[in-house]
Amino acid sequence: MTMTQRAKTAINRRGLSRPVRLTVDEGLLHRTSTLLDYGCGRGVDVRLLCADGFEAWGWDPSHRPDGKLDPADVVNLGYVVNVIEDEKERAVALRSAWALATKLLVVSARLSAEEGQLATGTPFRDGCLTGRGTFQKFFDQGELRAWIDATLGTQCVAAAPGVFYVFRDDAAEQSFLASRQRRRAAAPRPRLSDVLFEEHQPMLASLMDFFAQRGRLPAEMEIDQAEALVATFGSLKRAFSVIRRVTGAEKWAAIERERKNDLLVYLALTRFGKRPKSADLPDDLRRDVRALTGSYVQACREADELLFSAGDMKLVKAACRTSTVGKRLPTALYVHLSALTHLPTILRTYEGCARSYVGAVDGANLIKIHFDEPKISYLSYPDFETEGHPALTGSLLVPLRGNQQLKYRDFSKSENPPILHRKELFVHSEHAMHDEFAALTQAEESAGLFGQSSKIGLRKGWQEVLEASGCTVAGHALTRNQG
Repeated sequence: MTMTQRAKTAINRRGLSRPVRLTVDEGLLHRTSTLLDYGCGRGVDVRLLCADGFEAWGWDPSHRPDGKLDPADVVNLGYVVNVIEDEKERAVALRSAWALATKLLVVSARLSAEEGQLATGTPFRDGCLTGRGTFQKFFDQGELRAWIDATLGTQCVAAAPGVFYVFRDDAAEQSFLASRQRRRAAAPRPRLSDVLFEEHQPMLASLMDFFAQRGRLPAEMEIDQAEALVATFGSLKRAFSVIRRVTGAEKWAAIERERKNDLLVYLALTRFGKRPKSADLPDDLRRDVRALTGSYVQACREADELLFSAGDMKLVKAACRTSTVGKRLPTALYVHLSALTHLPTILRTYEGCARSYVGAVDGANLIKIHFDEPKISYLSYPDFETEGHPALTGSLLVPLRGNQQLKYRDFSKSENPPILHRKELFVHSEHAMHDEFAALTQAEESAGLFGQSSKIGLRKGWQEVLEASGCTVAGHALTRNQG
């Protein structure tokens, strides 16, 4: 007989749960796919998804026992296994949900870093009983990954702290992992006038966009305009030669190098799981490999060299010091999430090691790349775009060696949290607000506000400096107070 009050663990929310929102944001759940919420509780996710045009249904032993248990493209097992006190029953729930997933299983559970949020708890089996009579099992990130892998006999992918993806198809998994490393790029603009280019520019745009995203020419089945391009220019290669002549060959060469680096970072990080064989890659990735590296063997060789270099702290430190993006401090380089793909490839790989372990950290928009010790910190500044000096609300430290215990610090209720200055240093020069950030910094420097560097890093100290100088910062504008 069940000794705990599992039905009380279901909660009402205003928005989608974090695991479901992740699958939508990352394009793994869309309106042409289906979702089963296995252990849906009060059915909030199902209701919100259906209202937004998704096809979703749920089942829960307490709140929706008559819900259908039909197979679905995506099955969400959201914060279910952590409320089951019996280890065998916990594993049965995981296997049952996996059996119903035709493409993807999403598994989430509470982590040990959250255990401090529990007001009271009595040790019980491998977890604890709360004052409400509910059971909670708090996992370590590595423990949860190992349990999923061992129970299902497969390998999962870290989506976020406490959230893992289990793909049914290996090729789909590799496509997802590769897409994580592929930066978004815009095709170069024309610099010369060319009658042939201008006449067929709408047709050539699809070829330009494809090359900008993949760093190679497409196979004819990969773009809709292929037949028309071949009929007009004789081949896709000849069509692209016109593009190169008009827009500049050096820009396309730079894009090709960037896409190759994206590919190498992806392959380097596959070492943390089971690196796929060439035959297991989707067709588009195999074409990327042939075009950008010559062969899969050569690509893996270069990727392994990259991964090895990312483990050398001297090389990491040197890369941090020479990086053209990011704010350098004595022991770390700070960079905004939007500028991550503009880092040197070795630093992208170094940070990727942490992301492979923990996944995407919800709300984190600043990354601290430590070079005194092998570790990465993910920092949350919710008001980065709107406030001139946003406050830190939380940080997650991910050690890259040892037992890999995650460390979370909550600043959301702090009266004197750390704040940011010189925000233009954290972002790439192409960031939409870079110049606005830089203008504020220049105004503050001219007003002499940065003289007490040890004091202005915290909110209260910064406010004292502003008051003493008779200044006010609103958004990204500095004004002097009258009188």
